[in-house]
Amino acid sequence: MRYQRVLIKLSGQAISGKQDFGFDPEALEHIAEEVLSLHAQGIQISIVIGGGNIFRGNLGAQWGLERAEADNIGMMGTIVNSLMLRGVLTSHSKGQAEVRVMSAIPVNTVAEPFIRLRAIHHLEQGYIVIFAGGTGNPYVTTDYPAAQRAIETRSDALLFAKNRARGIFTADPQKDPAARFYHRMRYNTILRQNLSIVDHSSIILARDHQMPLHLFNFTERGTMLRICQGEDVGTLVADVGEDVLE
Repeated sequence: MRYQRVLIKLSGQAISGKQDFGFDPEALEHIAEEVLSLHAQGIQISIVIGGGNIFRGNLGAQWGLERAEADNIGMMGTIVNSLMLRGVLTSHSKGQAEVRVMSAIPVNTVAEPFIRLRAIHHLEQGYIVIFAGGTGNPYVTTDYPAAQRAIETRSDALLFAKNRARGIFTADPQKDPAARFYHRMRYNTILRQNLSIVDHSSIILARDHQMPLHLFNFTERGTMLRICQGEDVGTLVADVGEDVLE
């Protein structure tokens, strides 16, 4: 395996599937199958999941909520999703996979507090660790804590699982038919071209700590395993060589 320890970043939409909000059983089953396929190969796995299937920032703006208040609601949504994902992973593994939820927001009756060395210990024991509650602070998306937790837990790579998005293009391919696909690109290319597929704060953090990023279409089965085995599916973001366009 190219990677022995990875952090998977899932959006709330990964849980809602074809629905705008809520939980889609088929989507949850797909997530469980993909994650457990890595676990079966001995890969150490942590997960950060968004909360957009429960609450989105644009709803807060419509209702006149302060940004900090809206972000706090969104972080609570990530805790709900993390608990749901723990239940599904535990059920599908028939108890063979130990799954722990660690939250940046204290919810001690349902999840452990995030403690970096304890999280690393869990991973070394082969537990699947789900990081909930973002950073515990407003004004950042869940992309940032994904990069932060990947670095804190000494992960080998950060896997950005996108819904029906092949990776990164020079422009929105739905709007610009001339948009070209990046097989590989450098961190600063995303920043220089102001590409918005990933929060720029997470790109800067990953760049400063040389954390490789893979962005790929999560709806395609087996993609994460292929990436961990050494195949560059989707877009690889790393300061290795020059940008490679299709």
